[in-house]
Amino acid sequence: MTMAFLDPAALSRPVYQSLADQIARAIADGRLANGAQLPPHRILAHELKISVQTVSRAYEELIRRGLVSGETGRGSFVRRQEPASDVPYLEERPGETIDLSILKPVCETMHLDRMKAVLAEMAVDLPASAALSFRPNVIFPGHRAVAVEWLRHCGVEASPGNVILTNGATAGMTVAMMSAASTGTVIATETLGHHTLVPLASYLGLKMAGVAIDDEGMVPEALAALCRQEDVRAVFLQPSPINPSASMMGLARREALIAVARENALSIIENDPLGPLIEDRPPPVAALAPERTLYVTTFTKSVLPGLRTGYLVAPDRLMPAVANRHLVSHWIATPLLAEVASRWVRDGTAMDLVRWQRKALARRQATVAEMLAGIDHRAHPMGLHVWLPLRSRTEEEVFVAQARLRGVALAPGRSFQIGRDEHPAVRIAVGSASEAELKAGLRVVAGLYHAAPEPLLLAI
Repeated sequence: MTMAFLDPAALSRPVYQSLADQIARAIADGRLANGAQLPPHRILAHELKISVQTVSRAYEELIRRGLVSGETGRGSFVRRQEPASDVPYLEERPGETIDLSILKPVCETMHLDRMKAVLAEMAVDLPASAALSFRPNVIFPGHRAVAVEWLRHCGVEASPGNVILTNGATAGMTVAMMSAASTGTVIATETLGHHTLVPLASYLGLKMAGVAIDDEGMVPEALAALCRQEDVRAVFLQPSPINPSASMMGLARREALIAVARENALSIIENDPLGPLIEDRPPPVAALAPERTLYVTTFTKSVLPGLRTGYLVAPDRLMPAVANRHLVSHWIATPLLAEVASRWVRDGTAMDLVRWQRKALARRQATVAEMLAGIDHRAHPMGLHVWLPLRSRTEEEVFVAQARLRGVALAPGRSFQIGRDEHPAVRIAVGSASEAELKAGLRVVAGLYHAAPEPLLLAI
């Protein structure tokens, strides 16, 4: 049994951790394939001149990480590793990893202080219905009125009766998809889309179809062609720079897509988790075609990650379906979080935090422009991430693996692919780490990008 993937001279204290790290790297870069058997404890201990207990601890650590399975009487084997597209972000943050994979706003101590303050305030005057009622119509009439105020900041005019409170954008997306299409029918979306759309559609019995994109997003002619071929009932759009390629859809493109939707009687689902974060943007699709658009927004990407509450706005004709599907799938949004959001909208805290976030992201995007100067990348001055195109899917896999070995977690482009069109790239989140960590991570990214392709590939 070969042990060429190990370097005894590179083992450091604690030895079990160092050994586990070496084996983990061999799994990550393909030198240890899915299903490969690891050396028996005693043989490996003898070869490395370490104790059997140390090897056992290393294998236990690998089992804890989900990389290895121990089978009684047979030995230890590399577990099948799921494709990175299933989870584009780092599920946990071990050691000194710089996590640039998870999309979140910039946060400082001030954000936690604001949350503590509003919770202390609520401890004094929390409405009884927020804790004691099960009925949305009892709890949320006032919250819906406040939602209308926030939606104006987003560029959307709505009446309270057309607003559903949700537990964030994911809940809103789910209800919107359930309401806009029926089992077996098609929802169209960009070929670079939300990473949960395909599995979510599968669970709901729907089909997702990727539509060709350009620098502004979905191509209207491609959507029209799909409608002639498939039973398309809705189109899912992310016209703000929350989409993977960080593109902003212009007004003319939005109007052209609306025209296709009207010609083909399509509902439009607009996912706008950034809300009012992006200044001077075109009107939301919901403002241009309110009669057919289900508009989804949330506070998690623009105000505070833990404020997992948001709004789903629907036209009159879809409101009965939206209300019923929300009841059967979620019943009610979490009243305490909805109360926090409403208080922050009323007293101006929410918009204060949005304005703060704009400045913080502008500083970080300026850092990106400096650190990635000369490298083709796509970003918005107030966006949460950077899209770095690469030449091939193989290079993408190598890039992500090599960055991870250097202590930087990135999201692979294949995580966002819907349909056959490939857009090899990595997504780099700018808000998830400190400014110093972001600079260090971007330095690694720039170094990998400038590396000659042959050495980069041989490093595997």
